[in-house]
Amino acid sequence: MNMKDKLLQLKDQVLKQLVNTKDVSVLRNLEIKYLGRKGELTKILRSVVDMGDVEKKDIGKLANNIKTEVINKFAEVKNSILTKTVNQSFVDVTLPGKIIDHGHLHPVTQVQNELEDLFISMGFMVLDGPEVESDYYNFEALNMPPYHPARDMQDTFYLDHKNKEKKYDLVMRTHTSNVQVRAMQKYGVPLRCIVPGVVFRSEATDACHDHTFYQLEGLMIDKDISITNLIAVTKKVLNGIFKKEMEIRIRPGYFPFVEPAIEIDIKCTICNGKKCSACKNSGWLELLPAGMVHPNVLKYGGIDSKKYSGFAFGLGLTRLVMMKYGINDIRLFNSGDLRFLKQF
Repeated sequence: MNMKDKLLQLKDQVLKQLVNTKDVSVLRNLEIKYLGRKGELTKILRSVVDMGDVEKKDIGKLANNIKTEVINKFAEVKNSILTKTVNQSFVDVTLPGKIIDHGHLHPVTQVQNELEDLFISMGFMVLDGPEVESDYYNFEALNMPPYHPARDMQDTFYLDHKNKEKKYDLVMRTHTSNVQVRAMQKYGVPLRCIVPGVVFRSEATDACHDHTFYQLEGLMIDKDISITNLIAVTKKVLNGIFKKEMEIRIRPGYFPFVEPAIEIDIKCTICNGKKCSACKNSGWLELLPAGMVHPNVLKYGGIDSKKYSGFAFGLGLTRLVMMKYGINDIRLFNSGDLRFLKQF
């Protein structure tokens, strides 16, 4: 039997089998048998390469026409089977529907909402600010001029944008403190506000550090504000979030935009002070750097530091959520792992 007869016989064989095919799985097996990489029609098409030029031209054209006809027939039969299946299917509307999973708020958002409610009850405004910030509001207006070594403590991601002096002047904000001077300029005094939001740091990650995390800035400016007011407010907030009296420690700190500066730590709730990786084996977790607003920052905000004073703090919101729920690795929050997130 010559090649032409083989092709015509194979075509008739395929078409006869397709006429009697009523099942998608059977159709799929036939498609593999004839059109797959090792299929019968594929083998014949590959053998055309070894023919002479004249025979190759005639047989090649015939083979391609047959292949196209067979492929179209497969598509026609498949469409017919699927259409009949849909038309014949019966839907019992009295049966219970499929359960559709509903999303829910991220644990950080849940705690942020609780914090906002607490601060609003104390007369604080909730403000927002830009995540892409100017060098001025992120550093300079917070008493960190370009030459100040404190900038090394908060190295960040600079955007590829230069000002008139050919210097990079846009950054991904390193803290929510970038809203401090903006708030002073807009609202003046007296002022009570918080600023929750995401911040970015160019630093190595570990169990208690990440390059992207959440903070909550607090700012209160009025006459006769002291560090005692700061401690009272933070204690009320921590006790309100944890629903119990929290053990804290206060130690000296350094931040260029506050003077004096303090660090407020809480006893690690994961190890209960026994030391673990989440608290860097200290038993305590640095949670709330704070202090009295530096006179230079008040000056940038257009406020007379001789008449007014105030406190500011940068609550580590993501770390607070870690302590609230006993989570031992900060990187889980941005992992996108639904097994983790569905627990909250």
